[in-house]
Amino acid sequence: MNTIGLDIGTSSVKALLVSPTGEVLKVSSPEYPFQNPQPLWAETNPEVWWEATQQAIHSLLENKDPHSIGGIGLTGQMHGLVALDGKGDVLRPCIMWNDQRSFAECKEMTSVIGKEDVLRITGNPVLAGFTAPKILWIQKNEPEVFAKIDKIVLPKDYIRYKLTGEFFTDVSDASGMSLLNVGSRSWSEEIMDALGWPKEWLAEVTESTEVSSKISKTASVLTGLPAGTPVVAGGGDCAAQAVGSSIVEEGKVSVTLGTSGVVFAQSDEYRVEPKGKLHSFCHAVPGKWHMMGVMLSAAGSFQWFKNELAKDHSRIEEEGGANAYDSLTNQASDIKPGSEGCIFLPYLSGERTPHPDPHARGAFIGLSLRHGIGHMARSVLEGVSFGLNDSLTLMRGLGINPSNIILSGGGTSSSLWKQMLSDIFQSECTLVNAKEGAAYGAALLASVGIGVQKTVEQASKNWIRETENISPGKNVNTYNEFYSHYRNLYPSLKDHFHLISQITEKGEGE
Repeated sequence: MNTIGLDIGTSSVKALLVSPTGEVLKVSSPEYPFQNPQPLWAETNPEVWWEATQQAIHSLLENKDPHSIGGIGLTGQMHGLVALDGKGDVLRPCIMWNDQRSFAECKEMTSVIGKEDVLRITGNPVLAGFTAPKILWIQKNEPEVFAKIDKIVLPKDYIRYKLTGEFFTDVSDASGMSLLNVGSRSWSEEIMDALGWPKEWLAEVTESTEVSSKISKTASVLTGLPAGTPVVAGGGDCAAQAVGSSIVEEGKVSVTLGTSGVVFAQSDEYRVEPKGKLHSFCHAVPGKWHMMGVMLSAAGSFQWFKNELAKDHSRIEEEGGANAYDSLTNQASDIKPGSEGCIFLPYLSGERTPHPDPHARGAFIGLSLRHGIGHMARSVLEGVSFGLNDSLTLMRGLGINPSNIILSGGGTSSSLWKQMLSDIFQSECTLVNAKEGAAYGAALLASVGIGVQKTVEQASKNWIRETENISPGKNVNTYNEFYSHYRNLYPSLKDHFHLISQITEKGEGE
């Protein structure tokens, strides 16, 4: 039986129709907007997700027998707060993962529960992106909404409700709410009691491969899917993407080079970084956990460099010349490792891992008259690679020793960057055939849930294969020396970043 993977993303639903052997048969990706009604706010009306989901499913089913669909797996943006009343109606727009309004509520929640207990229970510090501080924000700022809350659901689980009429979530997505006991894989009564919130607000939580519910008669009419089609729990987008990249056993790590960068490692046991510098979540692989480091400006740093400091390359591309990224990496490849002492700090958007600091800033250190565009381009690639290695170093310190690192994302189109990563990580790096991300992982989880595949691990072996391998080369020692200097730069500059931010904010207020 075929399966469908649905990814409820920030700006689009991505829907895949996947065969029992893992072949992607069809893709649909309707887009929708989100709003920034005030500074630091990010909101979406959940109804636009449901409309896009219906459109996407109809597209997948064109010229297909709907009874060939054996099950649906769900994934999506994590941390979003969808508040529903007793009738299941949306009370206010979803407060999304990238909304930062609840900074004060994070401090309040941490104070009420205790910093050490928060880390022990949830595996993470309370962050403004997470769900619980958003609930606290509504309690303090929108009491009329708070008084009507009957259910709290995550974005993908709102779509599950619309598809099935049932309230379920999975352990990987629930891990990003600051309400789950991540070690026991169950809701934390300790936290809910401390905050004075009823546990009945929360959906039933299951493992990611469980059939949580089935398509309702109402949803069948709206989507074309047969009533009774199984809907599998699925996972948060990071966990589902990892499943779709074969990160399903300890010893494998993935590095995603998107606008932001994610370093993701499966863990067979519940591990917590003592200072909360890494995220510790339940994995979408039943009974397993994962650790994750997030870098806010990865390939985004190179994009900024191209757009702002290498505009001539962009102009030549626009006039029909060479691709600007290719031109810059070609120049960078002519420069020796270490960029003749130029080191780039990639904190253009602040940073999350290993420095959870919104005031951190980017910098070129060590510039001289010898340095040109090629040196700076290479130093940006090296700086981002060093930043990703920070997360990997933390993981190794907790006993996770990768035998292989799976690379994905737009940055993997550069041969220079792939080799650089292998050298800096001092590890074999691999690319795989699966390119469709979280939606593909959701379809794989659905295939396991309906019994087409026996386990997530077996499905991964059947569906995903390696397409390219990169081994560490001759530059390992050079990069190791420069990395030691890179690691010392942020601690040396931290106070200056904060003082400069204060001056800047003061100036903006005048």
